[in-house]
Amino acid sequence: MEEKILENVGRHTPIVHTITNYVTANDCANIILACGGSPIMADDYNEVKEITSICNSLVINIGTLNERTILSMIKSGKKANELGIPVILDPVGAGASAFRSNTVRKLLEEIHFSVIRGNISEVKTVYEGSGSTMGVDAAHMDAINESNLDENIRLAQHLSEKTGAVIAITGAVDLVAAENKAYVIRNGHKMMSQITGTGCMLTAVIGTFCGSNPDQLLESTKTAVCAMGISGELAYQKTKHTNGGTSSFRTYLIDYMSKINTTLLKEGSKIESR
Repeated sequence: MEEKILENVGRHTPIVHTITNYVTANDCANIILACGGSPIMADDYNEVKEITSICNSLVINIGTLNERTILSMIKSGKKANELGIPVILDPVGAGASAFRSNTVRKLLEEIHFSVIRGNISEVKTVYEGSGSTMGVDAAHMDAINESNLDENIRLAQHLSEKTGAVIAITGAVDLVAAENKAYVIRNGHKMMSQITGTGCMLTAVIGTFCGSNPDQLLESTKTAVCAMGISGELAYQKTKHTNGGTSSFRTYLIDYMSKINTTLLKEGSKIESR
């Protein structure tokens, strides 16, 4: 399945309409290119409907939220739903302010999302309507570990049932879940948390993979999460070997995403099916 997903990305070069935040927009565009897609970062209300119409998927990221782009997000999301192309939500910082939490609620009312990806605190906020996000990071008390793994899988599956979306919760342990199936993924490296935007970049990769495989949303999301984790592991090894720091790690992360293939996925995947 992973081989077919990668083949489709390479064959189609999906155009990914990305309404994202200004902190990580450049990294998101570069990692979409690295994994085989074509990014377009348009967020003006006057053009988003036309831009969405020529794309294969839409990514909505609320990292630097403002009233202007909320209108663009809703307009684009409705157009994507009309066309039947996947829409991916990254509820960055949901729970950190009432504005963010209310906006996520509004987006969920107006748009059907294919995939929702966030850290555990953000996803809990989407599920419960309020949360304990620490800025854009997960709260320590929410962290997923072996003792609460089953509980968080159930949360993800309940949210999937409620929204109709594939749910991806990422952190030290990653979960990808649909209503009746879930994957636990243990790829990645803690250095990924020392640069900004790895979560935003992963959402962009999910948008790329889903754009080429709209009928395989769960498997595409699982493959994207695994590919990002493996790229992080390889980037850490390269950074350590070259005595580099966090800036080098960021470059190597994008480098390895551009090198991901079925062999690296098969040899490096640490996936448990539930």
